[in-house]
Amino acid sequence: MRHETHEVDLCVVGGGLAGMAAALAAARNGATVILMQDRPVLGGNASSECRVQISGAARGGSVPHVRETGIVEEVRLENIYRNPHEVFTIQDTVFYEKLHFEPNLELLLNCTCQEAEMDGDRIVSITGWQLTTETKHTVKARIFADCSGDGILAPLTGAEFRIGREARDEFGETIAPEVADSRTMGMTLLFFSREYDTPQPYEPPNWAYTFESCDDMPYGERGHSRWRCGYWWVELGGEYDSIHDTEKLRDELLKICYGVWDHLKNHCEHKEVLTNHALDWIQFLPAKRESRRYVGEHVLTQNDVASEGRFDDIVAYGGWTMDDHHPAGFWSVRTGDPATIFHEGPSPYGIPYRSLYSRNIVNLMFAGRDASATHAAMSSTRVMGTCGVMGQAAGTAAALAIEKGLMPAGIKDHMHELQQTLLYDDCYLPWTAQEFGPLTMESQLVASQGDPEPVRDGFGRQVDDDPHAWEAHPGDTVTYIFPDQAHVDEVSLTLDSDLSKRIAHSWNANRLRCIYQIPPEMPKTFRIEGLVAGEWQTLATVEKNHQRAVRVTLDQDLEGVRFALDETWGSDTSRVYQFYLD
Repeated sequence: MRHETHEVDLCVVGGGLAGMAAALAAARNGATVILMQDRPVLGGNASSECRVQISGAARGGSVPHVRETGIVEEVRLENIYRNPHEVFTIQDTVFYEKLHFEPNLELLLNCTCQEAEMDGDRIVSITGWQLTTETKHTVKARIFADCSGDGILAPLTGAEFRIGREARDEFGETIAPEVADSRTMGMTLLFFSREYDTPQPYEPPNWAYTFESCDDMPYGERGHSRWRCGYWWVELGGEYDSIHDTEKLRDELLKICYGVWDHLKNHCEHKEVLTNHALDWIQFLPAKRESRRYVGEHVLTQNDVASEGRFDDIVAYGGWTMDDHHPAGFWSVRTGDPATIFHEGPSPYGIPYRSLYSRNIVNLMFAGRDASATHAAMSSTRVMGTCGVMGQAAGTAAALAIEKGLMPAGIKDHMHELQQTLLYDDCYLPWTAQEFGPLTMESQLVASQGDPEPVRDGFGRQVDDDPHAWEAHPGDTVTYIFPDQAHVDEVSLTLDSDLSKRIAHSWNANRLRCIYQIPPEMPKTFRIEGLVAGEWQTLATVEKNHQRAVRVTLDQDLEGVRFALDETWGSDTSRVYQFYLD
């Protein structure tokens, strides 16, 4: 068998939203990175293998202006531009190319992490088995980031971790059980259906369960609205070992899933609605919610979430409700218990950096659902939008630690630099403003109409009722006039991708405040002009823009810079949230 050895600055394990964002952020900030992923595709629960929608602080669109930006926004906007028919395998390709073609970043797909070499409390290397090439890959790195969901490096390294629910009095959590236990939330199998021109009869396999009444299923008749894309409550695992029992749980979930479709087609009193519908796809890799959670320097709790998480070391945020799924999952119907209880909390709330690195393994970081949190807090932080912003924070911090010759804990003393780097990379940190250099702040700022000052106030989105934006129309301009001639390396723009809504799939049953294509408010064509010897010259024209965060390299001496909006994707108005110079 072949055996290859690699040496990099950062090794990321796991290729879901958290791992993707961690690897991209680190590579873009100068670190050499390898991402080891045990599946053939990236995206985790968002991939074609699982097809779960990316949720986060926007809560299905009901909370405006808190949608996750940064890398999460970048890949989602790229997907809705490139993949208008919402084909999941094309989305896989969008994810793949973002990482595969990124300088400083190497992918090891189909590679399962199996071993770790330790030197005291430090990881020296990990080794994975790549099934497709029959090759062992050993990766030596200065820092490791576990974004695998299941926290695979915990049992391999001796890192402290938890499984299950804490007792109510350990952290003073009112929604925790009185006695600690090993129960978790379960895993789900989804299905997709398709409508045809003719009736589509259905005969279930003889091993499927039979559900003749709506009352045989969670939420009864009112739970049937998502027949196009399956039901999250086809869920099991919380009463079992959510890692080692996955295969047998998948078998049970298949019996339930086919039985639910049999109910919809043959037993439900509304079955006529589905006369022409047939199953089009069924999930075989369960979408998991909970297993191991690392213990970091800080364990995020229910009380942290409820009090908005106003930490000094805030590097990410969440906003999903603390919805605690019943350990019995689907079979909670047998006892009459709700399949989930939605415990309200604020959106947004802050997540601290101290929850993203191990308290006993000095070069181990983590992000995603295995981050340092109690069961109660994790019931909110586990959703993929939140996992993605945690991943970007962890990857950015890892690159900064490598640059400074530090271990992850040492970045606590460089929190301002980390936070400003994240803001520069279009992350949102609640209650934290971005700071700009003197050329941006000391130059004269004028616009063809309206007040342009919000473009340099440090907030790249609307916050509460304050838009923090200059409203523009095609033909409008906003201009910096410098006190003296100055060298401009780069122009940075934060544009309008309509954060009042969520990005979702058009087949989703909950169509509240959703975006399915590039928002009409987005600037499509614009120019960057420079003032040279008293004359305005076009330095760059950007066409078919579909990104919110845009940087234009200039690298020349100028007397002023102007942004000129030529065209949107259809709206008469747009917003420019930030326009600044480096």
